[in-house]
Amino acid sequence: MKSQLIDLMNELQSISFFNANERCIIGCSTSEIQGSKIGSNGSLEIARTLYETLETIHNETGVHFAFQGCEHINRAITIERECFNPDTMTEVSVVPQASAGGSLSTYAYQHMKDPVVIEHIQCDKGIDIGQTLIGMHMKHVAVPVSVETKCIGEAIVTIAKSRPKLIGGARAKY
Repeated sequence: MKSQLIDLMNELQSISFFNANERCIIGCSTSEIQGSKIGSNGSLEIARTLYETLETIHNETGVHFAFQGCEHINRAITIERECFNPDTMTEVSVVPQASAGGSLSTYAYQHMKDPVVIEHIQCDKGIDIGQTLIGMHMKHVAVPVSVETKCIGEAIVTIAKSRPKLIGGARAKY
């Protein structure tokens, strides 16, 4: 699992996927990574490996990661408070737990400097490990990014980036 994760991160860095001050939503099922049904067999140990790898990417590139919780907390997002914008984000009162929030969101909350959980976010990029449905937290228009690394453990990996909407019809210039 760790080698697949490192391969994916290297591949994404090689295509300049991570950019300073952009937000990247991370949806993850540690159960799916282990080959179990989503939400049935979470692992804080797997979450630790994921979080530490993503923290390294953050330190190297300046990208800000947002961690999507599971459906039991309505897919609320854990971020560092320094990334919180009260004009566009609503803080919610919940502390992610492995059984209600997901292992990665829980681990992130426990290891961030000053975590805050918010109801909704619009991210520039996204990494979905285990089909957790991150689309609701992506800016419009989300565009799939093809990668060679298709799985982390047993979990399917889906990568997305966003682009501005094309408006104006046939006579418009882009």
